[in-house]
Amino acid sequence: MEINNKLTPAECENMADIRAEIDLLDAAIIKLIGQRYQYVHAAAKFKTSETAVRAPERFKAMLLQRREWASAQGLNPDVIEKLYSDLVNYFIQEEMSKWKNDL
Repeated sequence: MEINNKLTPAECENMADIRAEIDLLDAAIIKLIGQRYQYVHAAAKFKTSETAVRAPERFKAMLLQRREWASAQGLNPDVIEKLYSDLVNYFIQEEMSKWKNDL
């Protein structure tokens, strides 16, 4: 997905410019989260148990990878881990519901 920001951070001349560019980024992030959700929903058909839906080892490994990615971007790994933990726990609940309904 390409994000079509009009200005780089250095090119912004005022807060209106900054806010407009942030809004473009946030819209793209939310669209990507929506796409991620579609994959989570699709994964339910491949799961054979509640443990498979929850996938605790995958969850732990995923959070560690996101921490590394956060560090590489100069972000606080604790904040990114919390963000992904909350997001993925929500997705797991949704996937569990889908999985149970498809039984």
